[in-house]
Amino acid sequence: MASYTQFVMFILFYSFMLPTWVVGKQQVPCYFIFGDSLVDNGNNNHLVTFAKAIYLPHGIDFSSGPTGRFCNGRTFADFMAEHLGFTSHIPPFSFSNGSNILLGLNYASAAAGIRRETGRHLGDRITFDQQLQNHELTLMSISDILGGSDLASTYLQKCFYHIGFGSNDYLNNYFLTAIYDTSNMFTVEEFTKALIRQYRSQILKLHNYGARKVALHGLGPIGCTPYEMSRHFSNESCVEYINEAVQLFNHHLKLLVDELNNNNRNLLNAKFIYLNFYDMSMEAIQKPSAFGFRVVNNACCGTGLNNGAVTCLPFEIPCQDRDAYFFWDAYHSTEAANKIASRRTYLALNQSDVYPFDIYHLVQL
Repeated sequence: MASYTQFVMFILFYSFMLPTWVVGKQQVPCYFIFGDSLVDNGNNNHLVTFAKAIYLPHGIDFSSGPTGRFCNGRTFADFMAEHLGFTSHIPPFSFSNGSNILLGLNYASAAAGIRRETGRHLGDRITFDQQLQNHELTLMSISDILGGSDLASTYLQKCFYHIGFGSNDYLNNYFLTAIYDTSNMFTVEEFTKALIRQYRSQILKLHNYGARKVALHGLGPIGCTPYEMSRHFSNESCVEYINEAVQLFNHHLKLLVDELNNNNRNLLNAKFIYLNFYDMSMEAIQKPSAFGFRVVNNACCGTGLNNGAVTCLPFEIPCQDRDAYFFWDAYHSTEAANKIASRRTYLALNQSDVYPFDIYHLVQL
């Protein structure tokens, strides 16, 4: 095992070398994003929902100000588009038009989950099933632009697909027992297996639509978010029973990646990878100074214990040194944290960051 000094030296070397990988030619013709508030960039803006971020201080460090991103600046998907060589960020489906859809779309919606009922207490949201329906509409438009479904299929098979769901199914469903009864219907193990079964069928539907290069976003340590720490009256310690559920989900998601990759007969030419956000996040939380962070248990913007009792309110004054914080608000990471995660999954720093290989090698296939 490498020493701590070797680890730091590798980070410095990696940071110096990375621009040679990300500047230049666009590596895939299009990039499609499915997920929740971690990558939502405006699809919830016109929905009747509490889950929207169209006001300051969200976007305080983003070039266009507040856009619907639940972050002070760029999300993981924004950074990934840059790594892949796109000259602009991928637009939200809700504001898409014309031939620009050939570069890809972002379908993500805050509060969305794998299950339909997830997040319903917050108002309207675009579930994964509905995001798949929106993608089907996109495919029809791409077929019209390119001149036929066969040409569209060939085009889409070269594109990159990023999928990230599951956080809300625990955060805004299973563990929200005052509103949802799923914890009475399932044990954690049963609920997780039911989630993975449904997720599997949804991912296979996306494969039927043409997806061949797919990255599945593992869940981060939800029990370490300022919201959960505040809800459980904890100043320092993460909520372990929630993190254990997340790790169970990630375990089964990684097994699903193996299953999909080994299904050569039915999933010809498709390749799936797993992005290990849990371990990357825990590294930063446990050794913050190694990643440039100073505060990992409080949100930059919010109120109450850990600034997580009430999330970032309109025109609230956030922390000044935002790059020193891991969490932007009660649930979401800062631009600084997103930048690190995108680097390490695009071109893997540690072998454990991704499975079986990183995004750079996925898109080269």
